[in-house]
This record gives sequence, structure tokens and C-alpha cells, in this order.
Amino acid sequence: MSWNPALDPDCPKGDAVDAIETVIVPRARDLGGFEVRRALPAPKRQMVGPFIFFDQMGPAEFLTGQGIDVRPHPHIGLATVTYLMKGTIHHRDSLGTDQWIAPGAVNLMTAGHGITHSERTDGEIRNTPHSLLGIQTWMALPKDAEDDPADFVHIPKGDLPLLEGEGKQVRLILGDAYGERAPAETASEMFYLDAQLDPGAKLPLPDNHEDRGAYVMDGAVTIAGDTFEAGRMMVFRPGDRVSMTAGEEGARVLLLGGATLEGSRHIWWNFVASSKERIDAAKEAWRAGDWAHGRFQLPPGDDEEFIPLPDR
Repeated sequence: MSWNPALDPDCPKGDAVDAIETVIVPRARDLGGFEVRRALPAPKRQMVGPFIFFDQMGPAEFLTGQGIDVRPHPHIGLATVTYLMKGTIHHRDSLGTDQWIAPGAVNLMTAGHGITHSERTDGEIRNTPHSLLGIQTWMALPKDAEDDPADFVHIPKGDLPLLEGEGKQVRLILGDAYGERAPAETASEMFYLDAQLDPGAKLPLPDNHEDRGAYVMDGAVTIAGDTFEAGRMMVFRPGDRVSMTAGEEGARVLLLGGATLEGSRHIWWNFVASSKERIDAAKEAWRAGDWAHGRFQLPPGDDEEFIPLPDR
């Protein structure tokens, strides 16, 4: 059976053709004076490429003595990146990593079969007022990497590729785009970019990846005649050549995507897996609390408390 779009009254024509498959409005959550906006997973989109979780943290202003205290908790089947614009976070994990996360640096934690970590603002920074703004993402691992050993990689800001010109500063956080490749190794094909655009600057999307999305962090961009302001994620159709133009005040945009995985993923609490059985096994391991000999250990230097397994 053939289909002639010219004969379909519901088929958009000319400028009405939309290059954007989905627009996601993040859900806001108040974590006790600290706002998080979650764009992924969304009702119409679980993943963009391997990216299965996308949170904007802040902006938040903390008074003296305040900060974030995310107690040790487990992950499986994913890799995380905490990418900051303002502030610092103290990361500790069960591999023995003790790393301060600074603005512009990449901190790629691969959970694989299992890892435990904490994120806090502690030490001297807590003795003064401070601010925090950043993005936390999770990337689901392909099936053949779900049980790999855990890993952590820190890449300083200065080691990341930076493309500049024509009113653009584009920093490559992960993967490859525009002929450049970021230093950190990833388990699947992907790209993750931080683009700062002057007013009127134009930026084409990378055309070498199947799945592509963009999150407007600040300012506004115009795409195919439509304007998208801060706090919107756009997901684009595969294969389309798409370009965005920054608004009158410029824009800061996070671009992300890559190859789609072999199928959808199960998500429960901090666990991501290709099967419910994998998640059930991780639940039981965390509930058992055998930190000396079990699947999960607590981070050295932050092993006095942990987040219990939720009841739900």
C-alpha cells in the first residue's frame, strides 16, 4: 500500500513541517530549598541516545552552614556525569575516589555491576555562603557492559576540546562531535556539549549521531521559526539537518545524544537495567548491607551512614 503525502489533509507542508519530534518541559522538584528540574525520563521519551536521566540542579543559594548532603547510595547499569556551572561538590565512592567536582570539569562514574557514592558540600566551603548550579546526567549502559567493573574518571576543564568562533564557545564534555573527541572513554557512541552562544549566533546540530536533543540552560534559541526559552528540552528527528539561532540575550545550551540502545531500560530508585531480575538482585544486595563481603561497599571516609533501600 502506497501513501501520497500530498493527498493526506493532515500532512504538514512547507514551513509547517516540524523538525522537532518532542518538546519536554522539565518537572520541578523541591529537595528542601534546593530545586531540581527533571527533563529525562519523560512520559514521551525515556532516553535520548543513551541519556536516560537529565536533572538541572539549582540555581541554589546556600547560607553559611548549609549545603547538599547526599548520603552514600548505590547504582548499577549506568554511568553518571555531574557537570557544574557554579559551586563545588565533594564526591566519594566505594572505589576509594575522593574528588572535588569543579565547574567545567568532567567526572564520569561508571557503575557497571555496582558502585556506591556520596555527594556533599562539606569542609571549608560550608563555612561561607555559596551557590550551586549544574546538570547531572545518567547514561544507560549497553547490555554487554552492564556487568563491567565500576570506574571513575576525572577530566579537568582545560583538557576538554573547546571550539570557538563566530560568536560560539562549544565545549565537548563526552563523546565526539564537529570532528573532535573528548578524552573520557564511553561505553557507547554519544555526544554531550556545552554551547555558549552570543546574540544571533547560529549552531548546527552534530549530524553524525542518530539521536539528538538540546536543553536550553539560559537565554533562548530559535529553531525553524519557533522560539524555545530556558528550561526546555527539544528532541529532534533522526537525519534532519537542524540549526539553532541564539536570541537577543544569547543562550547557553546543552546538546546530547548518540546511538540508541538495544531497547528500553527498567529504572527503579538508583538502578538502571535491561531486566527486572538485575534490579531485584541489586535490591537484595543493598538490603543485605554486607559492606565487607557483599556486592556493595561504602565509600572510605564516608561510611558512617547510608540511604536505606526504599519501601516502594
